[in-house]
Amino acid sequence: MELQTARLVSAVASVDVVTYRQREPDYPFLADLLRQEPRVSDGGGAPAEVPLWIVSWGFDVPKLLRRLKGRPVAYHAHSSGYGFDLPASVPVVAVSRNTLGYWGDRAPRNPLFLVPNALDSPWLEQGARPGTAAAIRQQERCGLRRPIDVLVQQRKSSDYVLRQLVPALRARGLRVEVQSGWVDDLVELFNRSTVYLYDSADYWRGRGVSEGFGLPPIEALACGCVVFSSLNHALADHLGDGRLGFQIGCGTLQADVDRIHQAVLSPESWQPAPDALNSLLKAHDPAALPERWRATLLQIQEHWSRLGDGVRPLQAPSRHRLHWQARAPRLFTAFNRLMARSVP
Repeated sequence: MELQTARLVSAVASVDVVTYRQREPDYPFLADLLRQEPRVSDGGGAPAEVPLWIVSWGFDVPKLLRRLKGRPVAYHAHSSGYGFDLPASVPVVAVSRNTLGYWGDRAPRNPLFLVPNALDSPWLEQGARPGTAAAIRQQERCGLRRPIDVLVQQRKSSDYVLRQLVPALRARGLRVEVQSGWVDDLVELFNRSTVYLYDSADYWRGRGVSEGFGLPPIEALACGCVVFSSLNHALADHLGDGRLGFQIGCGTLQADVDRIHQAVLSPESWQPAPDALNSLLKAHDPAALPERWRATLLQIQEHWSRLGDGVRPLQAPSRHRLHWQARAPRLFTAFNRLMARSVP
């Protein structure tokens, strides 16, 4: 995903992908670059010629920020829940509203931006959603009913889906495919499927971090699938209200089986409204996102310019301080009452 982002940003800025754990023949190595680059003083700011560093891998972000201290840096945030805090000066570019809200709570005085991830062009150009030339070609090849009733990708899928729901759907007579190995053409696989199931809640709960973006359900929608998905983290940004997708694990196994069966028999009744789907896909069109990145990078550059002029960044109060401020009036009231009772 970060390589795709680098390609998008390269349309509006000069971009180098840098490795830091091990050397790769086609990319510069962080330690080499830091030795060559003059370090900006901790108290000062960033001269115009100093590049902006963007870090992204959540597990390594604290370490990278320490290594890049004194240099302009931004955090490209996908998943949340890693538990670290950011220095007050570090901007955050979130890929989802869920992640943006996480940092809006954890770092409310840092510059925060939202730039969603992009769908690769084949999903938009070849996806057989209703009304597209790809859908007409798909019907000519397969007829009105797609050959796969229900598609499940094994990676990230829950035991509930694999061990309970899939057998129950097959017992109902539905053609269910669980994809686990390499697929030459994922777009075509999705185009041949009527319903797509995605249940990543248990996967991420077990790892303590979040579903940062939730790309597979959007890919399925681009191919005309009816989507049943968990609503954890960023998946709740788009799904769950019945406009684009539906909750999986909705109360009972029987409820899931009945609804999915109905969607297979009458997918047109369960597919999203064209305006809602087109709006979603437009937001993730790779042709539109470079301009969003240009505007975001300009604001980040202005932020670092202000710091370079000696302006101090805003500091958010600590949670400990805020909790104490919330409790203090009650504690003082209780103390005063106790003292009043003790007066003879």
